[in-house]
Amino acid sequence: MAERPTYETALGASTPETITLLGRDLAQDVMGKVGFGELAFWLATQRRPSPGETRVFEAVLAALADHGFTPTAIVTRLTYLSAPDSVQGALAAGLLGGGSRFLGVTEDCGRFLHDVLDAVDGPLPTDDAGWDALALTTVQARREAKRFVPGLGHHVHKDGDPRTPRLMQIATEEDLFGPHLALFAAIGRVHPQALGTTLPLNGAGVCGAALADLGLPLELLRGFALLARTAGLIGQLAEELRHPVGNDIFLSVDLNNRSVDPDPYEAGGPHG
Repeated sequence: MAERPTYETALGASTPETITLLGRDLAQDVMGKVGFGELAFWLATQRRPSPGETRVFEAVLAALADHGFTPTAIVTRLTYLSAPDSVQGALAAGLLGGGSRFLGVTEDCGRFLHDVLDAVDGPLPTDDAGWDALALTTVQARREAKRFVPGLGHHVHKDGDPRTPRLMQIATEEDLFGPHLALFAAIGRVHPQALGTTLPLNGAGVCGAALADLGLPLELLRGFALLARTAGLIGQLAEELRHPVGNDIFLSVDLNNRSVDPDPYEAGGPHG
């Protein structure tokens, strides 16, 4: 008889007597001793974070947890209205809306900053003047290419996103203000020169910079944003149970629609 294949994992594994996680006894060494934020970092990197790394990481999770009646929150509430027997469906609906306009900016900004740093020929800047020069060149190149700078602008916080300076302060206090945050901060200082307007550095962008400075996999940055938003969406559902607004949102559209003639799609036309 052929031997059964084995599948190695450093994550969860069980025997009839024990459960191990990350090489530790789950019941004795993890439960009640490791916080969830610390555990999430540990699971993703397979190294236990320092207290400072945990503080920055959990600050990111807090910053991204909930932003009020965003599309992700509304779709979660409406899905629950339609299928109250499917909490998992309501949560999944909200998470699936995490894209380039909401939540995905965290990944987009982290990747963008990393690509700029990776392309630097020689040592990275060591002072604000050097970072400002790199940032100005970067923003000018994006403008010439007619591409947005990830992490710039916010539809509500026109004069500054309060999460941005706070997260930078926490990273500085923990000696974790690295090159991604340094470049992002420099972009905030110099972009008016290149764009002719002043935009805020938004919270999703600074979260991407901070996560990249923590050395977390760029491919997972959006996953951490979704991890944070899961807690927020659970809160949205909990509030919907106590003070439902989903039906009002539905009826505000359903009772106020207006029939119009079809607007056919034409390839290459104004909607093409």
